[in-house]
Amino acid sequence: MRKGRLFYVIGPSGSGKDTLMQYAREKLAAHNKIVFAHRYITRLPELVGENHIHLSEAEFAAKERQGFFTMQWDSHGLRYGIGKEINFWLAQGFNVVINGSREYFTTALEKEPDMRVVLIRTSTDALRERLKKRQRETDDEIERRLERATLFNRIHHPNVTFLDNDGLLDDSGAAFINLLTENTTR
Repeated sequence: MRKGRLFYVIGPSGSGKDTLMQYAREKLAAHNKIVFAHRYITRLPELVGENHIHLSEAEFAAKERQGFFTMQWDSHGLRYGIGKEINFWLAQGFNVVINGSREYFTTALEKEPDMRVVLIRTSTDALRERLKKRQRETDDEIERRLERATLFNRIHHPNVTFLDNDGLLDDSGAAFINLLTENTTR
């Protein structure tokens, strides 16, 4: 049986990564060869944004000690994990989509050298507008996020596919779905 492909999706805050992933998840709900993995995060669930599984710090630490995660990282004062269930899905031939981290990118490649990285790119003006619109950060915090976003420009690897997300969601969403579904059958 063919091993599935791992898609590791990254992009700066405000790039629309969560929106694109939700769009694809909804459009591909009936596709029988694609799975969207949930992240385990020490952040309370939100009504808008990523559909993740909340763990307390103690729960996360216990799961980490028990070897529950295949990938794990810390970022912005939170802990993130990808469960080992993705290994089963990949072995069964499913393409698995995960919401990754730029800082963990190199380690993820070491663990999964054949994974395909989808880097969501957006112009600085679009990022600034999106960050202001969500009203989570001060102007100074937004500027710091924009500075950090430039770090994504340093990512170069043969496994990376760039996906521009400045335009309409239907356009970038369709391009994202094409990446996830090439060489799969329903």
